[in-house]
Amino acid sequence: MTISTHVLDTSTGLPAASLDVRLLRQEGASWIDVSRASTGSDGRIASLAPPGAGTATYRLAFDAGAYFRARGAESFYGVIVVDFIVRDAAAHHHVPLLVSPYGYSTYRGS
Repeated sequence: MTISTHVLDTSTGLPAASLDVRLLRQEGASWIDVSRASTGSDGRIASLAPPGAGTATYRLAFDAGAYFRARGAESFYGVIVVDFIVRDAAAHHHVPLLVSPYGYSTYRGS
C-alpha cells in the first residue's frame, strides 16, 4: 500500500513547498503516529505509508498554520485534518489538498 499527497497553495497558484504532514493510524479511540514528512518543492510527498501498513482508518494532519506563518501570511487554520479509510491494502491512496489561508478542499486522487 502507498499513501501520497500533493499540496497546492491556491492563494499563489503554486505548490505548497515545505509544508509538514503527519500520517496517523486509528487504533480504537487513539491515533498512533505512523510517519512524518515535508512537501518538496513540487508540493508532493510520494510515500507516507511504511512497509507493512494495512487496512485501517488513517489521518493526514497538514500543518497549514506553520506553512502560512513562515510566508508572513495570516491563516484561519492551524492543522488541517483529513481522515480516510483504507479498505484495499494493495491499492495506492493519493490524498491531494488545495489550501489557502481561508479555505481548503481535498479529494481522492489517483
